[in-house]
Amino acid sequence: MSPTAMTLEVLLPFRVFAEHEGVGRIVAETPEGSFGILPRRLDCVAVLTPGVLAWERDGHEAWMAVDEGLLIKTGDTVTVSVRHAVAGEDLADLRDLVEREYLTLDEHEREVRSVLDKLEIGLMRRLVEFRHD
Repeated sequence: MSPTAMTLEVLLPFRVFAEHEGVGRIVAETPEGSFGILPRRLDCVAVLTPGVLAWERDGHEAWMAVDEGLLIKTGDTVTVSVRHAVAGEDLADLRDLVEREYLTLDEHEREVRSVLDKLEIGLMRRLVEFRHD
């Protein structure tokens, strides 16, 4: 890898989501706004907000939607650690993928809440029965 390139690693809680070498620049979103990184930038840490992570490699720009997390630059390596990430071919494709992903997550969330409600009701019934015994 040349001294003017970086390695970008995107980590999810249980796996490596992506790894790209030869990255010339990275742009991420933080609570303070967009945050750009070039290869010779000093090492740093940044908090990420949900948004689009963009990078350039071999003159081509690529995008990934990421959830909140951390970006850490050490030497020539930039590590992004987030809960969720979705990669798309272009920004329109990425938007559609994100919509579908979050609709699926919303449905999953509703199912989990339903199960938790049933468990809570069952626990309350048992406590009432225990109290009356």
